[in-house]
Amino acid sequence: MAVLEITNDNFESEVLKSDLPVLVDFWAEWCGPCKMIAPIVDEISGELEGKLKVSKLNIDDSQELAVKFNVMSIPTLLIFKNGEPVEAIVGAMSKDQLLDKINPHVA
Repeated sequence: MAVLEITNDNFESEVLKSDLPVLVDFWAEWCGPCKMIAPIVDEISGELEGKLKVSKLNIDDSQELAVKFNVMSIPTLLIFKNGEPVEAIVGAMSKDQLLDKINPHVA
């Protein structure tokens, strides 16, 4: 499953109203650490298909959402369950570290 691009227009339907937990990767084109973590996020998307929806939100295109969820530095990954953020993961990290934060939130 491809990583879903999130915008202001589809945030509510794809993230807040999702039946699955949703990982939202807040990133920007100019962010080096964001580019480092991107392939890991893509891998996790494939491995947890059906258990976790994985998405990316370009903060330059959707600044209001970054402000709303207090994203101060990127990459920031937020996990949403039942329309609420339940975990904030800030900064680039290894796949194992990322999975340690994600796994408690997936069935």
